[in-house]
Amino acid sequence: GVGKTTLIQKASEVLKSSGVPVDGFYTEEVRQGGRRVGFDVVTLSGLRGVLSRIGSEPPPGKRECRVGLYVVDLTSFEHLALPVLRNAGSSSGPEHRVCVIDEIGKMELFSQPFIQAVRQTLATPGAVVLGTIPVPKGKPLALVEEIRNRNDVQVFSVTKENRNHLLPDIVTCVQSGRK
Repeated sequence: GVGKTTLIQKASEVLKSSGVPVDGFYTEEVRQGGRRVGFDVVTLSGLRGVLSRIGSEPPPGKRECRVGLYVVDLTSFEHLALPVLRNAGSSSGPEHRVCVIDEIGKMELFSQPFIQAVRQTLATPGAVVLGTIPVPKGKPLALVEEIRNRNDVQVFSVTKENRNHLLPDIVTCVQSGRK
């Protein structure tokens, strides 16, 4: 709720307009009647699918992956997110390619293929990840802590007070090839 996704979207636009190849996805609240009922995953190419919904049942034969009130639709999430990550993870060539991953959080981490794809993308030479991770609270999330502790990762703490001033620093960091 501090504006991480909006900041990611603005950074993506600035990078694209300066000629940097950018692909990826972000998550977006879904509201009905002024009430949040879930989240969608939206690719930068405009594809959209369900990430989670309040109180929905998991598809038949699938285990229930729940975060609070929200049931995660792993099939829908993986269908949209994994091709984007695999594309970034297979990049070759000298230029930086930016892969936007908003977000690497509890809902997304129910997917083992997603975890593997994020690790692969982070390990790919020339791939730069512009992502969001949650602030640590409660039980640590293994992949989030792994990312936070990498020495090739620059972490920016986004707050309501600083979010409007971070864009130039983030863009500069990404253009320099930091993850």
